[in-house]
Amino acid sequence: MADVAANNASHPNETPKNVFDFGTFVGDLIVEEDTSSDDISLEGLQLELEECKNDDVVANILSKGIKLREYTKGVENNLRQVELDSIQAEIGSISSDIKILQEKSMDMGLKLKNRKVAESKLAKFVEDIIVPPRMVDIIVDGEVNDEYMRTLDILSKKLKFVEVDPMVKASKALKDVQPELEKLMQKAVSKVFDFIVQKLQALRKPKTNIQILQQNVLLKYKYVISFLKEHSKEVYSEVRAAYIDTMNKVLSAHFRAYIQALEKLQLDIATSNDLIGVETRSTSLFSRGREPLKNRSAVFALGERLNVLKEIDQPALIPHIAEASSLKYPYEVLFRSLHKLLMDTATSEYLFCDEFFGEESIFYDIFAGPFAVIDEHFNSILPNCYDAIGLMLMIRIIHQHQLIMSRRRIPCLDSYLDKVNISLWPRFKMVFDMHLSSLRNANVKLLWEDDIHPHYVMRRYAEFTASLIHLNVEYGDGQLELNMERLRMAVDDLLMKLAKLFSKPKLQIVFLINNYDMTIAVLKEAGPEGGKFQLHFEELLKSNTGLFVEELLVEHFSDLIKFVKTRASEDPNASSERPITIAEVEPLVKDFASRWKAAIELMHKDVITSFSNFLCGMEILRAALTQLLLYYTRLSDCIKRINGGTALNKDLVSISSIMYEIRKYSRTF
Repeated sequence: MADVAANNASHPNETPKNVFDFGTFVGDLIVEEDTSSDDISLEGLQLELEECKNDDVVANILSKGIKLREYTKGVENNLRQVELDSIQAEIGSISSDIKILQEKSMDMGLKLKNRKVAESKLAKFVEDIIVPPRMVDIIVDGEVNDEYMRTLDILSKKLKFVEVDPMVKASKALKDVQPELEKLMQKAVSKVFDFIVQKLQALRKPKTNIQILQQNVLLKYKYVISFLKEHSKEVYSEVRAAYIDTMNKVLSAHFRAYIQALEKLQLDIATSNDLIGVETRSTSLFSRGREPLKNRSAVFALGERLNVLKEIDQPALIPHIAEASSLKYPYEVLFRSLHKLLMDTATSEYLFCDEFFGEESIFYDIFAGPFAVIDEHFNSILPNCYDAIGLMLMIRIIHQHQLIMSRRRIPCLDSYLDKVNISLWPRFKMVFDMHLSSLRNANVKLLWEDDIHPHYVMRRYAEFTASLIHLNVEYGDGQLELNMERLRMAVDDLLMKLAKLFSKPKLQIVFLINNYDMTIAVLKEAGPEGGKFQLHFEELLKSNTGLFVEELLVEHFSDLIKFVKTRASEDPNASSERPITIAEVEPLVKDFASRWKAAIELMHKDVITSFSNFLCGMEILRAALTQLLLYYTRLSDCIKRINGGTALNKDLVSISSIMYEIRKYSRTF
């Protein structure tokens, strides 16, 4: 205030010292009229300001030269700091309380969790060890059905529980419960044993469909077997033995009855005398009735017998239907049918044993009986089987059956099928060697017939070879091919011996040609697989055709051919001890001109009567006429070189005339 007074004294013209200028401290007050409000009024404001001048606090503030607005802001800041400090103190206190509460909460949560775990374990223990009355009622008095098996499963779990957990074994509760569980287990074992044995007895009833009973009845109760296996091995062994005994006897009886029925359908094909090289008059080969094969040689020709491989996976024969139709079958058809039934039965039984008992070994115990029945039958058939084609068909059938079982992924017949295959090969080899020996040791005089047409021995060989070639196509058995080569050599040797019994060389050649041609035709029926065997006989046919052509021409034109071969190549103008003259060739020319057409006609008739195959005969005739044309052409060329040979031109037959005749005979085929 003293500063203010001094300031006033130095300025006498300004406001007196007792006048308080409020605007100096608070600044200029600018009041804007708010035209939008009727509630604000500035009346009395000056009066209030005047009263503040007498306030000690205001006076103190003003005496320090501080503006009121700044002072107010400082006060407000102090108040806020005080409030903030107070709030932080309170928050710190609350945070401490919250932490304490959190710790208490976690402690309580842990205790609660432990109590729940303990309660859960106790509840589980009680549930696992307690024996409910309902379970007792079902085990003791209930029927063996789905509910019974579910109850068995619960009982099994309780038995495992008391046996496995060491804590349970130490519990007092077990002493009360264990005897009851043992009694229930014994009761359950006894009851399901009686039940299963009763079901097994149904398998023994006549006309029972075993597969349907297994699938629709026994498999529904496979848990019973698991229960017995786990809790009563002795009783399980009894059930297992009972099933093996039952199925062994049932299946053995079924296969024995089926085999007996099949034997009535068997068609006899071959005996020990039905061999390639055996003379027909000593056997009844062609007198026996072979209805399905009629005019074919059933022992040697494959024919329709091949169908058994095409129908390899067809259902087995139903004997009573075939018998009612009076049908008979070669043994390989019955063999396929028997083994088809065996495959299907074995597959079904193998899968059932694996699913029902969980043991594959049971299958082999069961099928020991059926295998013995089939072996007994087969061992009686095989030593008396002399049908080499049938044996090879059976070998191929076994191979196809092995492939079928492999595709099914069922290994249970592997060793059996291997055993059958091993027994078939030696028998086939023995019968094959009998055929080979029959050719090597054949009595040529008994086999020979004064007939140039194909010999029945050669037809047998051709059909037999074609059959084996056809059956070896997909297998490429080198050993079989080697044996067939031995057979070919033997038949070649025998055929030559038979040919030599003909008195004339020409007849010998015709006989050989007819047999070679027939053999080639039969081998061609086997398809392109004839291979080297067909090629061998084609070469023999070609060489013998050339020999026959010469024989035929020599028979009608011997002088002409002799001259052409010995003299026609000489130069008539060259110095020679005996030059070719008109006199030497004139008879040849006139003779040919006088009878060449008649000779060709005779050759034609000769060929027609000599060769069984018309087409083959015509090919031979054309070859002969072509060769005749070559001989005559050489004769004509020789005459042109002779001095004065033109004198014979009037007697020479023109080449075009001979060509016309050749074409005329060519048109006949």
